[in-house]
Amino acid sequence: MYLSDEHIKLAEDFTKTGYIIRPIADNDGLARIENIFRNAITKQLDGVQIGDLSDWLNKTHHHVPVDHLNDFRLEIINAVNSNSALRSSYFDLARPYLEALVGNELAMQRRVNLSIQYPEDNTALLPVHADTWSGDSPFEVVVWVPLVDCFGTKAMFILPPDANEVLKRDFVNLSRGNSERLFEAIADDLIWIEIKRGEVLVFNQTLPHGNRVNTENQTRWSMNCRFKSVFTPYADKKIGEFFEPITLRPVSKLGLDYELPKI
Repeated sequence: MYLSDEHIKLAEDFTKTGYIIRPIADNDGLARIENIFRNAITKQLDGVQIGDLSDWLNKTHHHVPVDHLNDFRLEIINAVNSNSALRSSYFDLARPYLEALVGNELAMQRRVNLSIQYPEDNTALLPVHADTWSGDSPFEVVVWVPLVDCFGTKAMFILPPDANEVLKRDFVNLSRGNSERLFEAIADDLIWIEIKRGEVLVFNQTLPHGNRVNTENQTRWSMNCRFKSVFTPYADKKIGEFFEPITLRPVSKLGLDYELPKI
């Protein structure tokens, strides 16, 4: 394999654990994204004074009532995704890691997702699951970017590859019933992600993952978006509908447009 030592190390870490955590690749990109969020929140909350953004986000549960949280989240998602700079800036946060792990001709999810999880709130839970169980391609990865430091139950969990192989051998039995039973069966093997603002997580979404009730005293804000190589197989989420090519090379474009001369 004609890969650099850095790319080989990335591949080894990703294959062994099912994820990598690295410093974001573009600090200016994170600043642009945070400014987009600041403006969206200020507009949504009628000119609220935010000051330090990370501090305000950590304390969102003091500013927005929990019964308004979902409407607030949806408004912010729509607002930030309407900004043309969001997706390109988001991609730049993880560009070198994606090119090393996935390829340099990439398709990106058309919208960046947002999770806001309040302390002790059970309305924003994502039960244990793998994305491929519900129609995602195994050729995708998820890029997960926190806007605040995430740790303990303020973060997400993932089942590492070795433990997932054990799960698959008895999946029919362990998955029968409900997701809580499945969680209890694998709880001792889960890795709880610790990641700081300014870092990016790229993870294998074929591995079971999810979150629990946030028992920390801070609110979690995190973004996520899927990427895949343009020419790898798609599942239920198709190119042009869910995904959009973002780094297609000239020869690929020529090949896609090529037609043999008519005789």
